[in-house]
Amino acid sequence: MPPRNYGTGAPAHRVNDWSPDQYLVFRKARNRAIYDLVAFLGQEYNPRRIIDLGCGPGNSTEILAERFPGAEITGVDSSPAMLTKARATLPTVEFTHGDVRTYLPDPKTDLLFSNAVFHWLRTSERIPAITRLLLTLREGSILALQMPDNYDEPSHRTMRETASFSGPWRPYFANLPPGDRPDLDPIEPTMDYYNALLPHCRQVEIWTTQYQHALEDHGAVVEWVKGTGLQPFVNALPDGEVRERFLREYLRRVENEYPRARDGRVLLAYPRRFRGRGSLMYSFGQKKGRLEEQKEMRIGR
Repeated sequence: MPPRNYGTGAPAHRVNDWSPDQYLVFRKARNRAIYDLVAFLGQEYNPRRIIDLGCGPGNSTEILAERFPGAEITGVDSSPAMLTKARATLPTVEFTHGDVRTYLPDPKTDLLFSNAVFHWLRTSERIPAITRLLLTLREGSILALQMPDNYDEPSHRTMRETASFSGPWRPYFANLPPGDRPDLDPIEPTMDYYNALLPHCRQVEIWTTQYQHALEDHGAVVEWVKGTGLQPFVNALPDGEVRERFLREYLRRVENEYPRARDGRVLLAYPRRFRGRGSLMYSFGQKKGRLEEQKEMRIGR
């Protein structure tokens, strides 16, 4: 999960950790992007050493272990709660605490895999962090990652709109230091990634997939984002009436943005870069040897 840091001056009600159970409510749907990124690596690919960077509760690590049963895998995350859940789920796998901004992979790493982590970094940090990790990999290794690209999606736009609305919660957001802002920065243009990473790679591949998740109702949309993007907003508020009123206002706005389908369900569009509005996957791979000092890079959203 994200390396969010609320600083030593955070209010007493602010929590710094994440809820594995909330995140896993929609486990099957969230896992689709993981399966897609793993499939992108190809049937013949057989890494011996894998790092799952930002492993969360271990759902991505479990998929990697199933696909590559002979590999030595380490899950890395910044959330103690997520790591506790991951260790309980996969007791034979090593899990360790780490921050994507400073983490140094094992020099023997063949595959550095990262699912839905780098969108949490600020614009000034994101591409430098990815490039730094890429440059730590040895010849022939692959960096494969995907990140949501939903800054302009109604689910995330309405978070910002609700927070700026003149409700009783507004002072809690207005007084936050810039580094503690709960909203995320937009994902940079694809060309920025391509140009930054190409000098270090044999090949760069970028694509976008927009997932359409059919959820039970508008309340399910709120429950989905409470496990990810909405949580920093909620954490900035005290327990009780202010928080509940914020969530009710957010739900009202979500209801206005998402029409119901014929069966009553709501389609939550979720772009990911691999590259697109939903999920974006970036795989950076195969580092060049001495005569070709680059890596193959595969990028997807």
